[in-house]
Amino acid sequence: MTSRQASWGLSRLRVPLNRWREEGASVQDGVLALVLALLAFAPTLSNIGARIGDLPERPASVLSIALTLAQTLPLAARRRWPAACLAVVAAAFAAHQALGFATTFGSVGLYVALYSAGAHQVRFRRSAAAAASTGYAALAFVLNRLGSPLGVADFSVFYLALAAIWLVGSGVRVRRAQEAERRRLAAEVATAAERARIARELHDVVTHHVTAMVVQADAAQYLIASAPERAGEGLVAVSDTGRQALRELRYLLGVLEATGESAAGEAARAERAPTLGRVTDLVEGARRSGQPVEFSERGERRPQPVDVELAAYRVVQEALTNAMKYAAGQPVRVSVHHGRERIGITVITAGSAGSPQAAPVPHGPGPQGGRGLAGLRARVRMIDGQLEAGPRPEGGFEVRATIPTKPVQE
Repeated sequence: MTSRQASWGLSRLRVPLNRWREEGASVQDGVLALVLALLAFAPTLSNIGARIGDLPERPASVLSIALTLAQTLPLAARRRWPAACLAVVAAAFAAHQALGFATTFGSVGLYVALYSAGAHQVRFRRSAAAAASTGYAALAFVLNRLGSPLGVADFSVFYLALAAIWLVGSGVRVRRAQEAERRRLAAEVATAAERARIARELHDVVTHHVTAMVVQADAAQYLIASAPERAGEGLVAVSDTGRQALRELRYLLGVLEATGESAAGEAARAERAPTLGRVTDLVEGARRSGQPVEFSERGERRPQPVDVELAAYRVVQEALTNAMKYAAGQPVRVSVHHGRERIGITVITAGSAGSPQAAPVPHGPGPQGGRGLAGLRARVRMIDGQLEAGPRPEGGFEVRATIPTKPVQE
């Protein structure tokens, strides 16, 4: 019961903290300035603050109150105008010390202003640092002339403390700039990877279906002259292939438009993605194109993540596309083995020994990403799989892929 109460209390505390983070910088700085101004007049905090000079104290007056407020209220603009904020706060602090007024907690505003200038000042940083150093030297000279018992060493130590606060702010600024640069580079890398992925998807979809449609249209054109009664089947095959291409292109467009959509939308798109269960559609399409394809499947098929299913589907698609392009009419054997730890895919295109048939022209990766077998090999490698492709000693061409399984948790 105690742990539940503690977690409930922490959850209640996170609500105002999250709301505070969501507020703009001007609101946050305004609240900070107001709180410091109020605390400056708290008797229990009167001995806490910055002090230099050790001049005889003067009683409080309207001027001392005004100088105290001038050291705190300008902090409301500490991030918007850091240099101006530092100038006003430092001038008020210098006047407060030179006139010998008692130390107040409001003098902490000098530290905050110095840190803010180091962290948020963008332009003329060296000029601002030089002006602040010059102003401090002038203050030390005035205090010495007014009878301050402090020596050069004391003023130097205080100056080094102020410089350290400035450097802390500068370090925070550098880290923020490095983090912003890191995020920008990561976004560029992600964008390039996404472009390469889209290029691979377009290549796989367009090349396969256009190749199939060309083969089917050529066959239909031949049948019109030799067997008109069968030409209609070829035209139907062209139409079916075109519709399938449109479905896959719609899926790809859905992925491109998916930014910011809900998880339900992502699940719906995953259902439309090509999967291993639709490999038989590829086989039937190749058969309708006149390619003799033998298909076998072993093992228990289990649901896999979209990237695994899509990679396996593309392996079969690319191999059949190459068979139709480079070995039209040659027998093709497609086998899929579902193992406990991996999926094995083998596509063998027949051909005589030494024959150039069935051997696709290798395509290297271009500036927009991989193409053909090279792009397919990169796709499989991204999910820790392996792909091997090459001519067989007895003739023909073989594509063999091994893809680790990642069963979807129910």
